[in-house]
Amino acid sequence: MWRRGTRRNQREAPSTGDWAVELCGVRRRYGRGARAVHALRGIDLALPRGSFTAVMGPSGSGKSTFLQCAAGLDRPSEGVVRLGGTEITGMSENKLTALRRGRLGFVFQSFNLLPSLTVEQNVLLPMRLAGARPDRARAREVLAQVGLDQHARRRPGQLSGGQQQRVAIARALVTRPDVVFADEPTGALDTGTAAEVLTLLRRAVDEMGATVTMVTHDPTAAGYADRVLFLADGSFADSLPRSSADRIAARLGELTAKAGAAPAPVPAAAALGGAPV
Repeated sequence: MWRRGTRRNQREAPSTGDWAVELCGVRRRYGRGARAVHALRGIDLALPRGSFTAVMGPSGSGKSTFLQCAAGLDRPSEGVVRLGGTEITGMSENKLTALRRGRLGFVFQSFNLLPSLTVEQNVLLPMRLAGARPDRARAREVLAQVGLDQHARRRPGQLSGGQQQRVAIARALVTRPDVVFADEPTGALDTGTAAEVLTLLRRAVDEMGATVTMVTHDPTAAGYADRVLFLADGSFADSLPRSSADRIAARLGELTAKAGAAPAPVPAAAALGGAPV
């Protein structure tokens, strides 16, 4: 866990290798001068391996920018990002692409499956893109874990929405990534199917040792996570341990009502139950 120290020392501290995701002093600006938009305002965060973290916040709070910077899809204006102990901030685009293909998993609201490929071929796609030999035994393993081993030869169009999202989760897990980033993974699903998908993500953490970081607007979805972090105006404003949907919704409502005011950021280590930074 992070120890008490100055912010400067925190940013310069080497990774201990115990974290799946680390952001140190991360800022993201769009534009310059008086018209600059400050999407992230100095994020300090360390998420442990084998954890399920939900990130919530009012519209415009920085949720999407946080996920893009943490996953290496966007570069911060300042600060350091590490994934699985590897600093990605200054990586070339080619190396960053290779890292994303081999060490990260992604689950989006839209399933992003290729309709011309079978379920198994979709699951194996990250291996093919990374230039690795497709491991069909591993594909069958993860498909069995998501309950779709009998559908390996079907096309996505032959599956329900919930089944397609389960294929996307299998695809995200097939390379045993350092972390799975999920962006509104249940946004296109009905309530019952969403619960099935969230239970699967919970099982991926508890039974498979996966690390999941999920951006969501849904308090029910956030209730499946070990910890809910709340962003407001580009900073972490609060956190809750695993809580009921009602409690999460109430806190989100309070932050939304205050969306015009700049909240005092909460140190991420303290939010995670560790020593304050």
